[in-house]
Amino acid sequence: MAEHFRLQHQFKNGDVVDAVILIGANFVPVDSKFPLENFRRVVEAATESERIAARKQFLRDVKRHVDAIATKYILCDEGTYDFALMYVPAENVYYETIIKEDNAGDERQLFGYALGKRVIPVSPNSFYAYLQTILLGLRGMKVEERAHEILNTLARLRADFEKLQENFRVLGKHLTNAQGSYADTERTLTKFDAKLSQIEAPAETKALPPI
Repeated sequence: MAEHFRLQHQFKNGDVVDAVILIGANFVPVDSKFPLENFRRVVEAATESERIAARKQFLRDVKRHVDAIATKYILCDEGTYDFALMYVPAENVYYETIIKEDNAGDERQLFGYALGKRVIPVSPNSFYAYLQTILLGLRGMKVEERAHEILNTLARLRADFEKLQENFRVLGKHLTNAQGSYADTERTLTKFDAKLSQIEAPAETKALPPI
């Protein structure tokens, strides 16, 4: 199992992501530094107006965190895939942050905002399901790449076959011409042989009349 992930992966610029999931030649960054402390202010708000204000601030903080993940950890030139996972450590926090449509105006579009940055929010319950989906998607990409390779190979084979077919046609034409030449030569030789035979045969001697 350990060969499929690494903890505390450090990038060339010194930034460290909490974990990476190794899939093929590349890896998926996983961030777990979710601003959970800010969520407590939402829960501990004394009034509804304080709760709404705290939630708006919390969601703005989460957006900044999404921006940081997208900027710091999605580094394709260092081997990452072009997306990252943002791990939300509690289901109730995930619900409040991602699922619940509260009266918070545009702030409730957080999930779409994160996806626009190619950051996928996951919870403890949804983490495994997202991994399975990612694996299936990447396998599909590999199959598609393989299909392109097969089609390219078939195209090359078709070109080679057509070239061989043309060579075979030319060879057949040459053989047909050669067969015709052989027959003509055979007839000429037969005639020539007949003429030689006539030349080589002794002429008939006529009998002398009696004296």
